[in-house]
Amino acid sequence: MTINCNGDLISFDSLKVMGILNLTPDSFYDGGKYKKEAEVFAQTEKMLAEGATFIDLGGYSSRPGAEEISEADELNRILPIVEKLISRFPKIVLSIDTFRSRVAKESVLAGAAMVNDISAGNLDANMLPTIAELQVPYCMMHMRGTPKTMQNLTNYENLIVDIMFYFSGKIEEAKNLGINDLIIDPGFGFSKLPAQGFEILKQLELFTNLELPILVGLSRKSMIYKTLETNAANALNGTSILHTIALQNGANILRAHDVKEAMECIHILEFIGDR
Repeated sequence: MTINCNGDLISFDSLKVMGILNLTPDSFYDGGKYKKEAEVFAQTEKMLAEGATFIDLGGYSSRPGAEEISEADELNRILPIVEKLISRFPKIVLSIDTFRSRVAKESVLAGAAMVNDISAGNLDANMLPTIAELQVPYCMMHMRGTPKTMQNLTNYENLIVDIMFYFSGKIEEAKNLGINDLIIDPGFGFSKLPAQGFEILKQLELFTNLELPILVGLSRKSMIYKTLETNAANALNGTSILHTIALQNGANILRAHDVKEAMECIHILEFIGDR
């Protein structure tokens, strides 16, 4: 499996890490941490040096119960940083974490290489046609509702079957529009209780039947720190454990705050021949 990012083919014959770069003041773990350009540059350089293939840039918090911000505010947070990161790190593969088609389009035109959409087009009817026009890789996540309402929407008839059915429909819709490079994300913590997240993790290998790269976003999430009766700041060890399980069960990309530790999970599994 490969995806085309700004003309470069990225193969998933080897496992990848996507480093998280939040420009939001209210993200659940690192909200407000990168307020100054120097801090953004330093964190980006650190993640790239530690082995991140992708940097995922977000300007809208998707934590449970997050308040909405305007499209203009999201663009004002994202676009100047996209342009400066592309200038400073010309080979960077920049992913834009947004569910808004205009934010996606303007970011790609400014040099971003792919789009990571928590709603798989459900929150903006123009998103899939925009991705088809731009012809960039598109990561589609499973979620119900919005970040503000999703945790009230956790009832499933059959969790895994329901998510597989969701992806089957979304993949067909995307391919009918001519979108070629797709990635799926089961959406840990999005309209799912911790126990449901662990059920998805145990059965993650079933999603390989969709024959697309699988991204997992487990980093420091509540399913980890609530289970360990701690907090996000103390959830790195638990994150590494779940990253390892996810990789063993078919994940191709780890979306992580802590790139070095995620890469170590990959290196160990590759060394023992488990992936």
